[in-house]
Amino acid sequence: MRNMKLILSYNRNSQFFELKNIKIRRWRRLYIMEYIKVTSENIKKEHICCALSNNNDIQVSSKKAWLSERFGEGLVFLKGTERGKCFIEYIPAENAWNPILADGYMYIDCLWVAGSFKGHGYSSDLLNACIEDSKNKGKKGLCILAAAKKKPFLADPEFLKYKGFRACDEVENGIQLWYLPFSEKAHLPKFKECAKNPHIKEKGYVLYYTSQCPFNAKYVPVIEEIAKEKSIQFQAIHLQSKEQAQNAPTPVTTYALFLDGNYITNEQMNDKKFLKLLEKY
Repeated sequence: MRNMKLILSYNRNSQFFELKNIKIRRWRRLYIMEYIKVTSENIKKEHICCALSNNNDIQVSSKKAWLSERFGEGLVFLKGTERGKCFIEYIPAENAWNPILADGYMYIDCLWVAGSFKGHGYSSDLLNACIEDSKNKGKKGLCILAAAKKKPFLADPEFLKYKGFRACDEVENGIQLWYLPFSEKAHLPKFKECAKNPHIKEKGYVLYYTSQCPFNAKYVPVIEEIAKEKSIQFQAIHLQSKEQAQNAPTPVTTYALFLDGNYITNEQMNDKKFLKLLEKY
C-alpha cells in the first residue's frame, strides 16, 4: 500500500469537510477523519467532543444550550465525527465572551485535539478550516488566548508559533493574546483595561466562570459544597451574558479562580484538584 496523508477541503454546499489523499513518504498508516459542523439543526444528535455523555447529562445539556444561543452570533463548532476530543470552536471577536478589543477578527474559543487523535495533523486540519472560513467572511485575522509557557486549558504557544501566530498583548498574570493577521495592515487586538490587572476586592475564594466549558455545570456545585462543608469563604459568579464576560476582571472567563483578591488559576477544578489546592493555600 502506498503511504498517504490526508488534507482538508471545504465543500460550501455541505456541512461536511471533505478529505483528499496526498502521497507522502514518512506516513506508515492511513488515518481518515471526517469533520462535521454542528448547527442548530443537528446539535441534538451530534456529540460535542469535550462532553461525551447523553443529552440528559448536565455537562452535555449545559454546553449544548450555550452553543445553541451562540450560533446566531456567528459561532462555528467544527468537530471530528469520531467520538473524542477533536474540535475547534470560534466566533466573531465582537461576540467573544472575553474582555478583548479585536473588531474584525475571529476569536478561537477552543482548539482541542487529544488522546489517540494527536499527532495525525487534525489540529492543522481544523485550524486551516477556520482560517479559510474566516477569510471567506472577510475577517482581518484570528486571535486566541495562550501564555509564554503552556498552561492548562489554553492554547499551546509552540503550536501557535509554528502556525504563524504572534503574541500581541499580555496581562499581569501572564495570560497573553495571540493573533494571526491576514494582512500586515491589520490592527493589533488587545485586552480591555478591566482585564489588564486581574485583581478583585472580595476576600476568600471567588470563582468567575461561564457555561462555555461543560465541566463547570458538574463541578462548580461540587466545589461549592466542599467549601461549605469546610467553612471556607467561597463565592461563584456565573457570567451569563456576553456583556458580563466582556467586562470581567479576568482575561480568561471560562474559569478564573481568585483568592483574597489575587488571581490564582484558570484550571478547572474537580473535587480532588480543589482539595489539593486548599492544602497549598
